[in-house]
Amino acid sequence: MAQAKTGSCVKSGTGGGEAAQQAGGGPLRGRFFRSTSMADRSSRLLESLDQLERRVEALRDAASSMEQEKETLLEMIHNIQNSQDMRNISEGEREELNLTAKRLMGRTLTVEVSVETIRNPQQQESLFHATRMIDEIVSKLLDDLEDSKSRLMSLYGACTSEVPPGPIDQKFQSVVIGCAIEDQKKIKRRLETLLRNIENSEKSIMLLEHQKATTRHLCNNGKD
Repeated sequence: MAQAKTGSCVKSGTGGGEAAQQAGGGPLRGRFFRSTSMADRSSRLLESLDQLERRVEALRDAASSMEQEKETLLEMIHNIQNSQDMRNISEGEREELNLTAKRLMGRTLTVEVSVETIRNPQQQESLFHATRMIDEIVSKLLDDLEDSKSRLMSLYGACTSEVPPGPIDQKFQSVVIGCAIEDQKKIKRRLETLLRNIENSEKSIMLLEHQKATTRHLCNNGKD
């Protein structure tokens, strides 16, 4: 009897301890705080990744701007080398300026900037077709400048949101739409550069023709 009573007391004492722990919220409360802490850590990590994503995009934008600046500098140096003003100075001055231009060209080319574009297979194929269409026109520039300029303008019209002054190449437009956004911007910039170069070439040709006409006129007056 005494043993049974003692066992009963021990059992009830143990049960009372469990009840006290549950009443005090011991293990349950600990699990609750662990869950809350994990949610806080997850939220902080997500916020950090969001900030890093913004910095990564800012880095890509900055690198892309540097890429464009390099292209612009090379184009400007090239235009100076082939400008009409360069032809209208003395040979010694022209040689000195060309040396400076070549030095600047070389220093610009030492800057390597590359922003890789992530493309899916369809975007890769679209970029290939768009590049090929432009290259086909460029290869015929010397044969027919006016026709090539007209065709390039129709391609450019397909890349801009503004109302183009002439017709749009619908086929090229559908191809460009399939390209990645970054590739679409690069295609547009390439067409802008080509059209600027053609315009500069036309100006040079007009100036050259004007000089020839002036020379002929002076020669004719001299004969009179």
